[in-house]
Amino acid sequence: MPSKRQIFVGSVPIGGGAPVVVQTMTKTETSNLTATMDQIHKVAEAGADVVRCAVPREQDAEALRTIVAESPIPVIADIHFNHTLALKAIEAGAHAIRLNPGNIGGRDKVAEVAELANLKKVPMRIGVNSGSLPKHLHALEREAPVDALVAAAIEFVELMEGLDFTNFKVSIKSTNVPYTIAANRQLAEKIPYPLHLGITEAGTKWSGALKSAVGLGALLADGVGDTIRVSLSTFHAEEEVKVAWEILKALGLRERGPVLIACPTCGRLQFDMDSVVAEIEQRLEGYEEAVEVAVLGCAVNGIGEASHADFGIAGAKNEGLIFAGGKPLRKVPQAKLVDTLFEEIDKSLDRGTVEVDEAEAQEGAAWLAKIEEENAGDLTPEKIAAMEKEAVEKGESDKVLLDEEASPTVGRRFTRA
Repeated sequence: MPSKRQIFVGSVPIGGGAPVVVQTMTKTETSNLTATMDQIHKVAEAGADVVRCAVPREQDAEALRTIVAESPIPVIADIHFNHTLALKAIEAGAHAIRLNPGNIGGRDKVAEVAELANLKKVPMRIGVNSGSLPKHLHALEREAPVDALVAAAIEFVELMEGLDFTNFKVSIKSTNVPYTIAANRQLAEKIPYPLHLGITEAGTKWSGALKSAVGLGALLADGVGDTIRVSLSTFHAEEEVKVAWEILKALGLRERGPVLIACPTCGRLQFDMDSVVAEIEQRLEGYEEAVEVAVLGCAVNGIGEASHADFGIAGAKNEGLIFAGGKPLRKVPQAKLVDTLFEEIDKSLDRGTVEVDEAEAQEGAAWLAKIEEENAGDLTPEKIAAMEKEAVEKGESDKVLLDEEASPTVGRRFTRA
């Protein structure tokens, strides 16, 4: 369900039905302007909508003046323990403040920050991590960790409301994926404010990406969450942004850049598909257009499994097929598959349409038919699906056939923009 409230971090809307916002955090010392600005430009290029900078020292707060002025995307100041740094960050022009009311020094200090934030119309992100719950909730945390997380978040919401400050979003994060999912589902039912999602201290680019995909994906598919940060143990913040976008693209919530589809390979594989996929993935990084590209390791399944793709290749021994929109374009030698694929992609992007040479298309279709005939006895997934569909249409099966409209994210509040 969408959050009822909406806030703005700079010009970026969060909550209230806006597309899910991607954010990350710089890994540099904020006062190192050269390194920090270099990283901000990299994450912005990778697709970050907003960026957060740690402000643990006076010089970091002062550096924000330059960072905010030069950053291509809104900047959030990340504050812990010292409320005076929050005040200085607001005065320096930070577009938003991240604050944990539980470690900032008491109600009076939180009130001081809230008063200035109200005056300057600066939103905040409030919330708690599983490792920083208030002391009075430690006993509950041992018995019911999810309830403790939610209780802490509700207490902070009530604190801010009692200070007449409502320009905020809320986060509750844990290193434990099931706890994070359960806690955010509960919180979404209890408050109207936008939710920031993350799996805190998720891990390396491999394990952290998987944990984040599971945790954030489960919540986003339920309609919970308005902004996300993937937390990875890497000094390259742009890697966090790339993972976040892959999660959103996989759920159909937002669209940015190419989508690559690749079969998992099997014993029918007759060419060096792993290197081909790696090369295609690398070359696609240079494209901003939302082109969908499929790589099939064999031609036995035809191109039906990837008929929705804009372009694709189906490989075989010594040769393969380039296809577009589910229809053959041309048969080419295996060594030329990748280059020819990108020739066709570039031509279509330049001209706004796919040009089809009928003779080459017919030759490709004939080659494909020959491959399929040679393997007619194989029960491929595509053939099984076709048989099931035919049985349902004839009334011989009560199996439920799912289509794209059955997706939990199709037709929901977010647009693919």
